[in-house]
Amino acid sequence: MSFEMSAGRIVRSTRFTRAVPRSDRERRQADYARRVGVSELAILTVTVIAAQCACAPRPLPIGIPYAAISVLLVAAWSTVLALTGTRVSRAIGSGTDEYRHVVSVSLKLFGGLAIASMLLGLGLSRSYLIAALLLGGAGLLAGRWCWRGWAARQGVHRGDLLIVGNPDAAQEMAAVFARDPHSAYQVIGVCTGADGPGAVLAAARGTGAEAVAVTVTDTLNLADFRGLAWELDAHGIELLVAPGLIGISGTQLTHRIVADMPVLQVTKPRYGHSKSIRKSAFDFCFALVVLIAIAPMLLGIAAAIKATSRGPVFYRSERVGRDGRPFRMLKFRSMYAEPEVHIDALLGTGADPRMTPVGRVIRRHRLDELPQFLNVLRGEMSIVGPRPQVRLHADPDDDVTLRGLLMRPGVTGLWQVSGRSYLTPEDAMRLDLSYVENWSAVLDLVMIAKSIGAVTRGQAL
Repeated sequence: MSFEMSAGRIVRSTRFTRAVPRSDRERRQADYARRVGVSELAILTVTVIAAQCACAPRPLPIGIPYAAISVLLVAAWSTVLALTGTRVSRAIGSGTDEYRHVVSVSLKLFGGLAIASMLLGLGLSRSYLIAALLLGGAGLLAGRWCWRGWAARQGVHRGDLLIVGNPDAAQEMAAVFARDPHSAYQVIGVCTGADGPGAVLAAARGTGAEAVAVTVTDTLNLADFRGLAWELDAHGIELLVAPGLIGISGTQLTHRIVADMPVLQVTKPRYGHSKSIRKSAFDFCFALVVLIAIAPMLLGIAAAIKATSRGPVFYRSERVGRDGRPFRMLKFRSMYAEPEVHIDALLGTGADPRMTPVGRVIRRHRLDELPQFLNVLRGEMSIVGPRPQVRLHADPDDDVTLRGLLMRPGVTGLWQVSGRSYLTPEDAMRLDLSYVENWSAVLDLVMIAKSIGAVTRGQAL
């Protein structure tokens, strides 16, 4: 009887409050979506008019002026973006899916317009459509990027999160959120002893949580999850369910229905694809282009090293490569060949007596690692990959180490863009394993973009 009353209360409460935001986070996101919608309407108006003026298309055979076509195009484009879910809370604020969704919707719209123009004999100018798509698409992506920066500074998508689960699983999930300062959630509490939906709801309301994440738990059964979803939904609290698959990326998970039961299927690891000709060709071409572009800088650094200290230009460090094969990783030499000669002069200055003046500069800006692109050309390293492991630290009997050696080590990777100076050895190994298991060409491009962004902003990798 109490369950029926509880369910009835949920139905009544949601019946009258479903249309309005029920939490501060929902209100922030709704306001953010409105701002994005208004700005995109302005962006599309400007870009479509610019495309019309630039192309100066001839009047349509049916007599409709292009000014009217532009108005209709802006209205249709903005409406389609709104109706296809590009501005809902699940699609905005994080990840690359937001940009991909905007591009996909825009391409489908213009593809439909082109087909309709051909079938109906409208005679729409192709140059006008192409210019509008390119200008409008670029404007939309730039607008989304700017809005995301503003939202991150304002904490629009940031939600207070309560984690529910057994002690080990809950603490592991909390650690994952703590390692990602840009996550859409911040952990404000961990509940390890909840014995039912009511207890979870009480803990959520008591802590002021805007979202609840349930991981592996010994106290909640399948029926409890349904009741918990109803209870939290009635109070505008978001529910996340993590099946304890930390370290497995979304590209490996597929949602399926088996025997009327929703399940997550984990696909095979993708490290085999990393040995493909496509990845090797990309690595070689990218490294060659980079080396040609920075050749003057490399020559300048080499000359400065040779002119200011005795010794070779390069420092060769023995590392373990793919399949356990050793290789010598190249770096610009940043230390004296005979550091004991300079120790007395540098004692008390606070400087590392082994480091040359040029070495301190290139180490601070990570310029000493640029010669590793030569290792890429020689097929010993990849642009993106696991950390190059020191031979003394590589345990041949450790399964995690062996799995990391299935790929060529990288000039950059998850371990670098995640702040390698602050990572524990366990975290670094976890990131290496995550990259190997979940490799994709898109992930490589994202890592390269993040690395370039960090370098241009002057951040240490």
